[in-house]
Amino acid sequence: MLMPKRVKHRKEHRGRMRGIAYRGGKISFGEFGIIALEPGWITDRQIEAARVAITRHVKRAGKVWIRIFPAKPITAKPAETRMGKGKGAPDHWVCPVKPGRVLFELEGTEEEIAKEAMRLAGHKLPIKTKFVVRKEYGE
Repeated sequence: MLMPKRVKHRKEHRGRMRGIAYRGGKISFGEFGIIALEPGWITDRQIEAARVAITRHVKRAGKVWIRIFPAKPITAKPAETRMGKGKGAPDHWVCPVKPGRVLFELEGTEEEIAKEAMRLAGHKLPIKTKFVVRKEYGE
């Protein structure tokens, strides 16, 4: 799974997601993309599942860019543990995503194949997404 090699702090505050994405909102590398329509946390496993769905559908043709990275540690306490005794240990990693953020990009395939691949990837993610084409969106 995706995770940072090292971080400055082992545990982070949860934070909050307000507003729209002010960076990462333009298709920069590929021809087709998928953007977030609502805020949320996307886990390392969900990113990997979406990537696998895209590469399987395009039959490893073309090139895929993952534009998000899970760099936020989420802690969890063991099951059936009493309250107190401090914050739990880091459990998994997430990427906070705001509306308008480009999640994946793809090039080297026809538009119909890319659209279906991105639809399959969107089903693996916990937020609503939209398929975009570079000509219509961002440029």
